[in-house]
Amino acid sequence: MRTSKTHRKTSETDIEVELAIDGQGNYRIETAIGFFNHMLESFAKHGLFDLSLRGKGDLHVDQHHLVEDCGIVLGQAFKKALGDRKGINRAGYFVYPMDEALAVVAVDIAGRPYLQYEAEFKRRFCGELDTDLVEDFFQGFAINLGANVVVRMPFGRSDHHKIEAIFKAFAKAMKMACALEPRSLKQIPSTKGSIDDSDY
Repeated sequence: MRTSKTHRKTSETDIEVELAIDGQGNYRIETAIGFFNHMLESFAKHGLFDLSLRGKGDLHVDQHHLVEDCGIVLGQAFKKALGDRKGINRAGYFVYPMDEALAVVAVDIAGRPYLQYEAEFKRRFCGELDTDLVEDFFQGFAINLGANVVVRMPFGRSDHHKIEAIFKAFAKAMKMACALEPRSLKQIPSTKGSIDDSDY
C-alpha cells in the first residue's frame, strides 16, 4: 500500500496529512479557508486519492503560512508514499475545461523541483481564499515532492472556474504520474537508476 502519514508543526502552522495514493477519492479536509477546502477536496476526488488533511495556522497574520505549508506537507506526503518510485509513470499531464476556463497542468516526479506557473486572477480573493497564494501552494508542493510542476491558465473569465480547473487538472496529472506501469514494476523510471532530489 502506497500510504503515508505526515505531521509538520511550526510556530506558524500545524498540519497533519494522511494519504493513500491508491484510494477511492475519499477525503476529510479541515482548514479554516472554505474555498481552499473545496479545492483540496476536488483534488482528492478527481485524483482518486484518499486524503485527510487538518491544517491550522496564524490566520490573524494572513493566509500565506497555512496555504503554503499545506502544499509543503502534501508534497512530503506524496514523496513518502511513493518511496523509491519504482514502476511509476513518473510524468503526467491533463488539460481540464470548466465552462469558459481551461487549465493545463503537467508533472514530472523526477527529483528535480521546479515550478512553472502562469495564471492570473481578476480578484484578490475567491471565496475566502487569497488567490495570490495559489502559486505559493504549488511552489511548496513541487519543492517538497521533488517534482517539475507546470501550471498554465490560457483561458477563463471566472476566477472560481479557473482555480477549480487548475486543481482538477492537477489531480488528473498526479494520478497519471503516480500510476504504476505493469511492464516496469521493478524498475525506477530514470536512466540514472535512481530518482533523488539530493542530486539536484
